Amino acid sequence: MAIEPKKHQMPTQEPAVRARNFKEVALGYDEETAIAEAARCLNCKNRPCVSGCPVNIRIPEFIAKIKEGDFEGAYQTISITSSLPAVCGRVCPQETQCESKCTLGVRFEPVGIGRLERFVADWHNAHSGETPKAAKPNGHKVAVVGSGPSGLTCAGDLAKKGYKVTVYEALHTAGGVLVYGIPEFRLPKSIVAKEVDTLKALGVEIETNVVIGKTLTVDELFDMGYEAVFIGSGAGLPNFMNIPGEAYKGVYSANEFLTRSNLMKAYKDDPETPVLKGGKVAVVGGGNVAMDAARTALRLGAEKVYIVYRRSMEELPARKEEVEHAEEEGVEFIILANPVEIFAYNDAEDPRNPKNGFVSGIKCVKMELGEPDEKGRRRPVPVKDSEFTLDVDVVIMAIGTSPNPLIKNTTEGLDVNPRGGIIVNEGGLTSREGVYAGGDAVTGAATVISAMGAGKIAAKTIDEYLCTK
Repeated sequence: MAIEPKKHQMPTQEPAVRARNFKEVALGYDEETAIAEAARCLNCKNRPCVSGCPVNIRIPEFIAKIKEGDFEGAYQTISITSSLPAVCGRVCPQETQCESKCTLGVRFEPVGIGRLERFVADWHNAHSGETPKAAKPNGHKVAVVGSGPSGLTCAGDLAKKGYKVTVYEALHTAGGVLVYGIPEFRLPKSIVAKEVDTLKALGVEIETNVVIGKTLTVDELFDMGYEAVFIGSGAGLPNFMNIPGEAYKGVYSANEFLTRSNLMKAYKDDPETPVLKGGKVAVVGGGNVAMDAARTALRLGAEKVYIVYRRSMEELPARKEEVEHAEEEGVEFIILANPVEIFAYNDAEDPRNPKNGFVSGIKCVKMELGEPDEKGRRRPVPVKDSEFTLDVDVVIMAIGTSPNPLIKNTTEGLDVNPRGGIIVNEGGLTSREGVYAGGDAVTGAATVISAMGAGKIAAKTIDEYLCTK
């Protein structure tokens, strides 16, 4: 039978409709489409796709189950190595990981591995009433700091081995960046809650509203009887450009903007923490977080949304799918441009004017690409006498984040690099015995799946460490 050269299309909401609601954009495969897409897999013996997955999902095996119509079997196969399949199927950059290694991709489009993973997880959640059972306790206790992808993965893997695991989360809802950072239209919060409930069924305990470094310290966790601590606290400290005007009202970090929308319900008619009402918005940056912020602003009622990015469209680090969705929804990309100043209203004749102190515009300079930098990307260089101004009411800085210094400042003997990332060895061990770390707390802002991979590695190392005690 001839191989279909292209992936089966993912059905989505119409752009004009979805740009004004928070419902999920992608609607998912049905059973017939999933089986047809699975049939494109060549079932390679050397399984190159698996080598591209940070958590080593058994990709040909679960796809083979789909071909047979055994969707629950496919889910169980994925679950052997992944604690968050419904999440990964939605937000992982498969195009640069597993799908980039797909043999079929040499001639045609690669198999839609991510779309199939999402289908399998959604099918299981819709049809299976069974919950996993907790493993027999092995007598060891481990504390996990942070309930993001690295923490949840580490906790899940350890719980399956019989460890008593407690996850400490600083916010009031478990999920970390999955709930405060990724919008509902890309990752419904009910999906994250379902994955968290699965971990709870395995015996994982989750304590919210606990800030490690303030409520409790790492040393106090050991005093409570924990034999190892995994730090997966993420990179929640936003970066700014340090340009004039960043302190004006209406300037947000993407972290604050998305947290208010995702976790604090700024999209409600009468929100307690509103972020914008109409107006024009400039989002500075070109990554997935910038796309999320821009598309969220549209859904919150912005009249116009700009993405301001200092390189060209070819260098945009965001996923191609997210960029395409943003363009379809009406986001305007202003490329080869960089902000240099933010303006605010200043009505000297009437100091009581409520607009005083609020953003009124942003000055940018045009850029051109020069010689490659240390990462191989051509360095943007300002063009002389090329300034221009955008009239906007809100500016959102989406130029990256760094690890919060709270834990390293309250934990003796914990080595960090110049950017604040915790230094670890290949197994995730830090400079402190019994303390492990992974995910964005180590690398700075990265992908969900890479954080999951780090959590999985650390869980294995912790298990080896405690088994020798």
